[in-house]
Amino acid sequence: MEKFGVHNPATELKTVGLGGAASVRYNFSAAALYEESIRRGEAELTAQGALRAITGQHTGRSPRDKFVVRDANTDGEIWWDNNKPLSPEHFALLRDDMVAHAAGKDLFVQDLVGGAEEGHALPTRVVTEFAWHSLFIRNLLIRPDAAALPTFVPKLTIIDLPSFKADPARHGCRSETVIACDLTNGLVLIGGTSYAGEMKKSVFTVLNYLLPAKGVMPMHCSANVGPEGDSAIFFGLSGTGKTTLSADPARTLIGDDEHGWSENGIFNFEGGCYAKTIRLSAEAEPEIYATTQRFGTVLENVVLNERREPDFDDGSLTENTRCAYPMDFIPNASETGRAGHPKTIIMLTADAFGVMPPIARLTPDQAMYHFLSGYTAKVAGTEKGVVEPEATFSTCFGAPFMPRHPAEYGNLLKDLIGRHGVECWLVNTGWTGGAYGTGKRMPIKATRALLAAALSGELGQVEFRADPNFGFAVPVSVNGVDGGILDPRSTWADKAAYDAQAEKLVSMFIANFAKFEGHVDGGVRDAAPGVKVAAE
Repeated sequence: MEKFGVHNPATELKTVGLGGAASVRYNFSAAALYEESIRRGEAELTAQGALRAITGQHTGRSPRDKFVVRDANTDGEIWWDNNKPLSPEHFALLRDDMVAHAAGKDLFVQDLVGGAEEGHALPTRVVTEFAWHSLFIRNLLIRPDAAALPTFVPKLTIIDLPSFKADPARHGCRSETVIACDLTNGLVLIGGTSYAGEMKKSVFTVLNYLLPAKGVMPMHCSANVGPEGDSAIFFGLSGTGKTTLSADPARTLIGDDEHGWSENGIFNFEGGCYAKTIRLSAEAEPEIYATTQRFGTVLENVVLNERREPDFDDGSLTENTRCAYPMDFIPNASETGRAGHPKTIIMLTADAFGVMPPIARLTPDQAMYHFLSGYTAKVAGTEKGVVEPEATFSTCFGAPFMPRHPAEYGNLLKDLIGRHGVECWLVNTGWTGGAYGTGKRMPIKATRALLAAALSGELGQVEFRADPNFGFAVPVSVNGVDGGILDPRSTWADKAAYDAQAEKLVSMFIANFAKFEGHVDGGVRDAAPGVKVAAE
């Protein structure tokens, strides 16, 4: 056991409000956390040296069990249509009961930072019951220099006790699982779930609350930067290709999931990546695959074979298998987590209806419309009860993590786009030639070629047409890309079926956007599907 990591419970634990705990393992290294995780039976070593943990009942986030304390400070600032309120009294009972539950336990503490830009960073203390959770969050957030730890002062504290079961009648929550955020006092309580992603997204939620008041745009996006300093951000929901498409060997990776956009440019909120691994292969995603084969990476719910080798094609535990690793495990990752103002914004969607083109140029008004819509689609078989393509609209490409009203984020983004002259593109990584089940997935080679052309400026020189359903500008032809896929209707054998499918999707967009119409200007309202504009 490392001397660096063992502190006096009578003093150190008092600083995290858990003075009754038996001991604290404070800022343990990866090696020490491996030892503790394995000794306690929380995780096991893979053949290649990664640490594999299984989360049990919860293999993903529990958004229905997430609450925000409603007090005098948050009452008028939170988008309560999207965030469940919890009274300060219920939160206080929950906090006291969790502290009592921790009495006599060994706890792990990591002092970390959310946000790579000084002045907008969030010092965060994470207290966990599980050693592997401590390694996970150590991988995902930014680790301060060791010299800074003795004077570290957290502005956010997260207490994560999976063995604690909430009492809905006593604590005002929905079930035994609870994620409760006190934004006023900077405290997040997580109980009843072993899914490690709840910690990561709690930090994101708090930053999404704090930063807009400073004029900083928080974004659920990946980001990279080219050799000329031309940075790009990639918005997208799970499964649309955020992590995959931003991992470009020709560009430096800033981060794969969460960023801020300030007066100085963009900056990563995190110090690591949390990548999906289902059907991961060395051929398709070599950089991410390589991280799963080394010491320090946490594999979550990945099935191991009898030789303890990961089987990434096995989704028997969940389709949401993950790996968590530090940024420097990616060879071309940024050392600073920062870059200048973006030249390009990419909004990703996986359209399982087979209606959208593989790429389209957006005006600032259209960009705000699609940002507020946050469209993608679920496909049959991914969730119980989904038997045909199902539209999903998650505003700002991350509704579960947005405490404020979407219009605040949308207006801030539109202002930044206009101020810095950013080019915006909508990229469909979904289906072509028909809907899911009839058509085929958009070729990744074509998507990468179109992205490269957009990022290089090549698409600025080609002819465009106006899409008849969405009004945005679509390239007529692009070098190195099969021209057929650029016109989705032409790829369908049954054109009438395409028209019917397009009409159906357009109506879904319009119905979804109705709740935002009173919060946007006429230009954004006119960017709705069905509005035809002249091709540029």
